[in-house]
Amino acid sequence: MSFLIDGLQYSNWSEEIFRQIRAGGVDAVHVTIVYHENFRETVASIERWNRWFERWPELIFQGFTAEDIATARATGRTAVFFGSQNPSCIEDDIGLVEVLHRLGLRFMQLTYNNQSLLATGCYEADDTGLTRMGREVVAEMNRVGMVVDMSHSGERSTLAALEHSTRPIAVTHANPASWHPARRNKSDTVIGALAETGGMLGFSLYPHHLKAGTACTQSDFCTMIARTAERFGTHFLGIGTDLCLNQPDSVVEWMRTGRWTKTVDYGEGSKDAPGFPAMPDWFRDNRDFGNIASGLRAAGFSEPEVAGIMGGNWARFFATSFGAARTQGMKRAAE
Repeated sequence: MSFLIDGLQYSNWSEEIFRQIRAGGVDAVHVTIVYHENFRETVASIERWNRWFERWPELIFQGFTAEDIATARATGRTAVFFGSQNPSCIEDDIGLVEVLHRLGLRFMQLTYNNQSLLATGCYEADDTGLTRMGREVVAEMNRVGMVVDMSHSGERSTLAALEHSTRPIAVTHANPASWHPARRNKSDTVIGALAETGGMLGFSLYPHHLKAGTACTQSDFCTMIARTAERFGTHFLGIGTDLCLNQPDSVVEWMRTGRWTKTVDYGEGSKDAPGFPAMPDWFRDNRDFGNIASGLRAAGFSEPEVAGIMGGNWARFFATSFGAARTQGMKRAAE
């Protein structure tokens, strides 16, 4: 069975977008439920999602295990898996990793651009790697079955997480820095390590991560995926669109600034346009996933390879990542 899975979205959720997801045939999506929010605010976000699950049960439901992807396909719905883009949700309490996992959190980034209690973000000048707490939290995430996501982390921290984690990790939404040198995109060293250890790379459609930004063509994007596959293989590649549909520009300020500064941090992009850039015209929302699949075919991928990149690889990763570890030291290798 071929699945369609998006490795990351952060939209202004509504019935309109949920219906777009269904129109696009998305079987599962990893959604960001919090950035800089603390634990209680994270619980409030989960409460909001619970209301949405109650209001539109014919469209969406909360995903907890990989089996929920097949349930979604069989029932014509989308399984929603929760993630956090910063470790603020666990505050300084490692015990909250297990609590949040029980509430459904399946991904957590160790950093969001800045230095955190766990690791260094990609915007810091000095990347010191995993902290003492970071190593402990990674071990706890491995134990309970929460994915270590290094999408916004620095190079040394990302490689340290790859080395320290006893389970494969993910970069849910980024592209090769060799293709477009955004600070958020990843080096070939990181991409190669993900491939070798059974991790996952979700290719991002967010314009700041794309060569030529909004003007990036379908052909350029899919050719970039093909070049990555030629060098490292297709087994660890997926899509992580980083869609931020219908979000007000004020959300960009919260994402980048949070509570850590009194000034606006513009981050990626121009200071003259700190808001959300327009998506490429060939991928405007969830109804356009077919354009990625057709572009991959045109770039030379076989049908099984297209199926893997569009969701099969994520499904396999979910199946080995979301459950509690049965043994210690389950160091991994790519199949």
